[in-house]
This record gives sequence, C-alpha cells and structure tokens, in this order.
Amino acid sequence: MADWVRRVLVGVAGLLGAVGVATAAMASHGEDVRNLAAISAMALAHAPVLLIVGLIGRSRPLAIAGLVLAAGCTIFVADLAMRHWVGTSLFPGAAPIGGGGMILGWLGVAVAGMFRGLLNE
Repeated sequence: MADWVRRVLVGVAGLLGAVGVATAAMASHGEDVRNLAAISAMALAHAPVLLIVGLIGRSRPLAIAGLVLAAGCTIFVADLAMRHWVGTSLFPGAAPIGGGGMILGWLGVAVAGMFRGLLNE
C-alpha cells in the first residue's frame, strides 16, 4: 500500500473520530439531534476501520476499499452536517452516493479478506 494512501486513511480516521465524538456531545445537549446522532454513529463506526487499514493494510485491493470507504463516509457525514447546520444538502444525491460508497468499500474489504492473495499483494 502506498505511503500516501496510509496517510490519507489515518488522517481521515482521525478527523472522523473527532467529528464523531463532537457530534455525540452536541447530540446529548440539543433538541433536534437526529442528524447529529447519525453523524456520530457513522463517523465512530468507520474511523477505527480506516485507522486499522491505514496502519496495517498491505494490499492494493484493501487500499482501494479503504479509500472508497473513506470517501463514502466523508460524503455521507458532510451531507448530514450540511442538512443540520445549513439546511441544504451538500449536493444533489450526496447521501445515497456516500452511502453507496460505504457499501462498496465494505464489500471491497470483504473481497480482499476472502482471498489471501488480495491481502498480501
């Protein structure tokens, strides 16, 4: 896995972790917290996975899956944040694109895990 991919994945993991904790705190003190709770859940669910892939992932298929997962989660979380604080979506179709990216990323992780050679390339 290329060094820049590792840095991106670890960096995105750190940002998602921070966003997840911050939005969880905000959700515990607010009234309209549906989007904040969803942001927190998605960010905190995906940050550890991206951290692990960034730190110990070795293969190109796993790197690609991690990048797709990172992009999907970032788009999804950003869209929810825009809806919560600005009142409009990030761009038309952002939530389904982000959600689809997360699904594809997880499927990529599954495929890379099922075939030994894809983990050790």
